[in-house]
Amino acid sequence: MKAPLLASWKFDEGKGKHVREQVSGEEHYINYVFNEAKYKPNSDPVWRKGLEGSSLLFDGYSTWVESEGWKSDSFPEQAFTVAAWIAARSFESGNEKRLTAVINQHHREEMRGFILGHYRHGECSFQVGTGEKWLEVWSGDEVIPAGEWAMVAGTFDSEACKLNLFINGTKVAEKSLTAGSRLVLSDQPLWIGKNNQALMINEAVALHMFSGLIDEVTVYKRALSDQEVLDIYESRIDQNDGSLPEANVAMDRSRLADDPHRPGYHFLPPEHWMNEPHAPLYFEGKYHLFYQANPRGPFWHNIHWGHMVSEDLVHWHDLPMALMPEKGAVDPDGDWSGSAVVDDDGIPVLFITAGDDSVFPPTRTAIARSTFPEDGDRDLKCWQKHPEVVTVQEEGLKARTGGIFYGQFRDPFVWKEGNRWIQIIGSGIKEGDRYVGGTALMYSSNDLERWTYEGSFMEGDYAKYPKTGHVWELPVFLPLGRDSSGKEKHVFLINPWYDYPHPDNIKYVWYWIGSWDAESLTFAPDHEEPRLTDVGEHFTGPSGMVDPKGRSLVFSIAQGKRLPMHEYEAGWAHNGGIPVELGLHEDDSLMVRPIEEMALLRKEQLFSLEETTNAATVNEQLKNVQGDMLEINLEVESDQASAVGMVLRHTDDHDEETILYYDHSEKRFEINREKSSLDEEVINGIEGGEVEINSSTVKLHIFLDRSMIEVYLDERIGLTSRVYPTRREATGLSIWANKALEDVSVHKLRIWSMNSAYS
Repeated sequence: MKAPLLASWKFDEGKGKHVREQVSGEEHYINYVFNEAKYKPNSDPVWRKGLEGSSLLFDGYSTWVESEGWKSDSFPEQAFTVAAWIAARSFESGNEKRLTAVINQHHREEMRGFILGHYRHGECSFQVGTGEKWLEVWSGDEVIPAGEWAMVAGTFDSEACKLNLFINGTKVAEKSLTAGSRLVLSDQPLWIGKNNQALMINEAVALHMFSGLIDEVTVYKRALSDQEVLDIYESRIDQNDGSLPEANVAMDRSRLADDPHRPGYHFLPPEHWMNEPHAPLYFEGKYHLFYQANPRGPFWHNIHWGHMVSEDLVHWHDLPMALMPEKGAVDPDGDWSGSAVVDDDGIPVLFITAGDDSVFPPTRTAIARSTFPEDGDRDLKCWQKHPEVVTVQEEGLKARTGGIFYGQFRDPFVWKEGNRWIQIIGSGIKEGDRYVGGTALMYSSNDLERWTYEGSFMEGDYAKYPKTGHVWELPVFLPLGRDSSGKEKHVFLINPWYDYPHPDNIKYVWYWIGSWDAESLTFAPDHEEPRLTDVGEHFTGPSGMVDPKGRSLVFSIAQGKRLPMHEYEAGWAHNGGIPVELGLHEDDSLMVRPIEEMALLRKEQLFSLEETTNAATVNEQLKNVQGDMLEINLEVESDQASAVGMVLRHTDDHDEETILYYDHSEKRFEINREKSSLDEEVINGIEGGEVEINSSTVKLHIFLDRSMIEVYLDERIGLTSRVYPTRREATGLSIWANKALEDVSVHKLRIWSMNSAYS
């Protein structure tokens, strides 16, 4: 007997902002952030190929269907069935054990309504409220895989006194009901893809929203039998010749391509949120770079490892998520930053900060090996996690200046030193309530799996240098070559972290140059006072590698510094900085310069000046040179003006403009963003720092990439910043000085437009 339908959504529209409920014929609105976009032209929700016809892609944070015409008085209270086909892109962490909703109309605390959905790691659940009890049935170890079609269903049967849960036609769990149990609906709307009682974070984002594809959602007026549920599943399999179609849950960077603030040639994920890129790796002719990612939306949560690959470090290709939290594995609560090596057998190995909230400290280091030897995939899409963590912070560890801050242990950086492997891990030193300073803990190993604690690598002095933080994150250690006296030098970089809200909590990257003794495993810095690699407030999260050319390369995260609601409305947050090469100048100071491969992104030379010309004349020539994706080489000098530089992203009337300059009198390298945006909610102001150069000529290497401004002064220091102009015509360029431009000499100016890094 065919079961009577109460409601059915086929999702076969394939376009538009509405989905039709088949029984009533009503059109239900699809909520989606870009239906009325703020930063880009409007665009419809994303439709993809479904089981038959189309399905709707739920982006994980802004997409849901609301049934305004829901008739609660027609809902059967004694028995019903809810079923849906889903292909989840990822699974969230499940705060307060609330479900990611597939379909729901519930209020858990009032014990009313129902919800069908999934939980962390793919566990599924069906839950029903009787007004007096809240009933839950869970799939336990039976989980749905990410990225594949699965049918989930729940039945409520008061006559049989059963609450049942099915995955792919098979009953995976049941719960006995009290005789006479009745569903009592809540006063909430019926939503597909959004939890009625979602937790809010950042005052902008609702958690527990579905991420992936949904197709064929049905509500039946009675409880289907076990065989009927199986028949529905098998009939779909039969229609597809014994298998299910591929589920395309991949992110699509074209969804955001027309955002005027979104960088085009910097490293960034296809959409949503990223933090630091890390674990750079060269293997079989390709560079791999991973990054902290949340595939569920543009906000910090639910950390995975994103993955991209390149043949030249500047043109990038998106790959599937490399790592995600897994039930029963070393990382059930997150995959945090780490590094990568190729082991002694030639197999790529990832070092992970593995999150597990069931233990303390909740972060340990773990490894995952590439399956390349078995599958031959040079893109390294598949990784096999080692079943046990490899490094655990032991209580009571000591450093030279005090006890190790127990519970602060993350971000392994690993390299080969002779016949042994060295691992340094970010931590801190704390004596009672006193924060002594940050540190990196050092371990050694012969096989990457068994590690011996060797003591602290280096120790900070928080009292003297508070901007270096209570704890050091993301330690990176790289060779710099020989100094002017012939001694081998290395550089040690860290990111500060504070144990509580702190006025110095700006994520600058600090470094020390020094000498490394590989036999005694000691690093002796040449200078006590830490130094900056970048004086902007947007350069943070270092990672590094020595590439096949022998260069020491550093990768970074360029923070967006936007309000959470702005990131919600944009659909993305943050991007990577340009890869930079570190070395030594003739005076033994640190060289910081963009990699030479950036020239491969040049599209067209827009301007070239090779003979010295006064700035007023140059500005006349620049009136027809504009752009928001540019590379600029500028050498400028003035005997009269103390500060010289360039105006970027200015309108003709200069109502919006950004001024970049070096001030000789103050020895300051700064960017003035006080007029960068007419949007009053955008964070503007002046940022920069004290920098001394030994020449009257200011040499600036500028990379302008829409909202990104990344500048390198004399190959000695960077300044990374953000601007968000409101006017599309804010693309002008001009030389700037704090005195008459006729007295300012431009020795060289070259400008190129830039291609996208993504094909």
